[in-house]
This record gives sequence, structure tokens and C-alpha cells, in this order.
Amino acid sequence: MAAAHVSAIRAGMMPLGGYALSITLLAPLAWLPLTRTADTLRSVFEPICTTSVANGETKRPLGVAQQVSSKALPNVPGKRVTIVKVTYGPGGYTPPHHHAGSVTAYITAGNIRSQLAGGPIEIFKVGDSFFEPPGAVHLVSENASQTEPAELVAVFVADEGATLTIYHE
Repeated sequence: MAAAHVSAIRAGMMPLGGYALSITLLAPLAWLPLTRTADTLRSVFEPICTTSVANGETKRPLGVAQQVSSKALPNVPGKRVTIVKVTYGPGGYTPPHHHAGSVTAYITAGNIRSQLAGGPIEIFKVGDSFFEPPGAVHLVSENASQTEPAELVAVFVADEGATLTIYHE
């Protein structure tokens, strides 16, 4: 499945579903000249992939989530385990959010700054892990470095068909 920033990740998504959606969304642009197509795509996707900023500030990149696998748990009917790799470029972040199920995150590269509502801001390094109970609001989730990338692997256990990540405004 191609890497993409997503507003919600659903348990049990079909790997080819994203490709079908891409074709459906991009097909109407096929008749446009290439330069106009690129401008149109940029105007649609750039706001999704960066944050709004005030004058003089730079845009912060969003983390990129890529589903690695998703399997039904045969010994726990109605539950599914989903593994997602989240990559943060330098200065990258994920907006405040919560998860429908339990999440354990394991840091595989760089340093991740994290804060759950009611808790302190913490920095996790390679080899560290942290747990997010269902519904806990993740206020801060970002790369602690402005120069190096960071990455984590998140393991979700949630109800079959649940929206795994819900972003807050």
C-alpha cells in the first residue's frame, strides 16, 4: 500500500482500495495539460500535507502513516490487530488525535516528542515504547528534531471496522 497521510485509518482496509480511490479522484484530470494537472494537484494536496501558518513562519510537514498489516484476531472475535509505520520528516508532526482501540508505539528511528492529555511531554528514543489507552487524547506527537527524520511503528488492537485514528480540530 502506498504511503499517504490519512485523516483516518480503518481496520481491515483493502490494500488496493487506495489505488481505486486514486484512480477515481485523478481520472477527471486526465484531459488537462500536464502543467495544469500538476497545478491542480498541488492546490488540492498541498493544504492536506502541510499546516496553515502565519506570515513569516515555515510550514511543518505532517507525519506519513503506512499500514503494514491488519489481521483479525481469531481468539478474540470482533477484534483486529493493525500495524502502522509512521514516518516524520524533520520538524514533522501529527495533529492532536485519539484512537478507538489500544495502541502501543515502538520508536524505530530518531526521537519522538509525545504528550497524552493530563500527562507530561516526553521524548522517546530508538528502542523506547509507549502505550495509548483507547480514547486517550494524544496532544503532541512530533519529531523532536528539526534536522533528522523519525519513525515509529504503532500496533493497534481495535474493534473490526473501527476508525483507528480520529483527528481533533
